[in-house]
Amino acid sequence: MESYKDLLKKHNMQVPDERVYFKVGGAKELISKSFTEFVPAFKWTKEYEQVSDWLEDNKGLGLFLYGNCGRGKTMLAKYVIPSILMAGTGKVLRYYDVQDLKTSYDEILSKKLFALDDVGTEEVILDYGNRKDAFCEIMDFVEKKSKLIVITSNLNYEQLVARYGVRIMDRIKATTKRILFEGESFR
Repeated sequence: MESYKDLLKKHNMQVPDERVYFKVGGAKELISKSFTEFVPAFKWTKEYEQVSDWLEDNKGLGLFLYGNCGRGKTMLAKYVIPSILMAGTGKVLRYYDVQDLKTSYDEILSKKLFALDDVGTEEVILDYGNRKDAFCEIMDFVEKKSKLIVITSNLNYEQLVARYGVRIMDRIKATTKRILFEGESFR
């Protein structure tokens, strides 16, 4: 008997896109090495341990880094994780600030792997007079097309739900490993 996927494909019907899987050995050391190159005064935290676990086996999930500011979330999304993935797997994780949504929305959607920094600070985009909540649309696309996203936000869970609603938070839960960053700012 044919698989259900093959049966759907045979009739030109959609099948789910494959998720992005990777395993990077020695992730803890790689995080320390990469961070030290970009931030000489690097200090290991419990949150970085969880990022290391994710790099060791992402289980097909992206990453959602949220919580207190000044804890290294942007450094992870912009420099550390992209450099480790490129060196360890050959995968390219493109970094975008949410302010890039205005000019790079279509480009972002064309990527299989991307990082979106500072979620919660973006403005609603006007597209030919229509209001577009780009982050909500991106999360919908991430789930439907099995894209891998790394998200950073300084908002807490309640603020995220208030801003985006339960539906988007459910999509974030379904597509990412969530890591809460707590403690004093390193700045």
